[in-house]
Amino acid sequence: MTNIWSITDTGLVRKENQDAYAVKKAFGHTICVVCDGMGGSAGGKLASRLAVDTFVAEMEKRLSPGAPADRLREATVVAVALANRAVREAAKSSVEYQGMGTTLVSAVSFDGGAVIANVGDSRAYHINRDRIVQVTKDHSLVEHMVERGDITAEEARRHPNRNLITRALGPDVDPECDCYICQLLEGDYLLMCSDGLVNTVTDQEIFQEVRREDPDTCVERLLAISKSRGASDNVTVILARNL
Repeated sequence: MTNIWSITDTGLVRKENQDAYAVKKAFGHTICVVCDGMGGSAGGKLASRLAVDTFVAEMEKRLSPGAPADRLREATVVAVALANRAVREAAKSSVEYQGMGTTLVSAVSFDGGAVIANVGDSRAYHINRDRIVQVTKDHSLVEHMVERGDITAEEARRHPNRNLITRALGPDVDPECDCYICQLLEGDYLLMCSDGLVNTVTDQEIFQEVRREDPDTCVERLLAISKSRGASDNVTVILARNL
């Protein structure tokens, strides 16, 4: 993934940005990760930053040139577990950090694709010339309600309990991360984001903005749409194009 664009913003309601992200290239691979913190003003910001930094550092230790997808998947699972341990250990250091946690969505490239992982409701999308596909599945209360048929996906975007997640780094002793191997063709995109984007911008709108002729301004345009609709949460987006 050679072309990568990213942005993060506090939004129009929150007092600070508790999202964190990183893009790092190492040994011929690209590491992308987005985390959305929770647990008070101090705790959420620390949890997301700590998870991002730990994940990237642990992946760098395990990468090698030309590493195949199955090896990257194994490394990703370990890196997520160590990020969780780092957040849990930090939470013990102060009363103000107790209960802090964070979501995580990541992508690590290999020749022809990427290994994607997630814990919580930050998402990854695969976008080609014809459609947008949500690769990850939200670990959230409303996602369970959608699966049961209690509400529609559109209703889930406006549900008052949409921020209640069922898995997170920090609060859970050993949160399971879902891993996916995503094959990418030339010109395909991966988009990773915190829920601040998808709560205000639809999948179809994301697809339309990504497929416009100017990808260099895409993440700024997506943020502008979110802000035009109130941007009640922090918004973070990473967009990567496979070449």
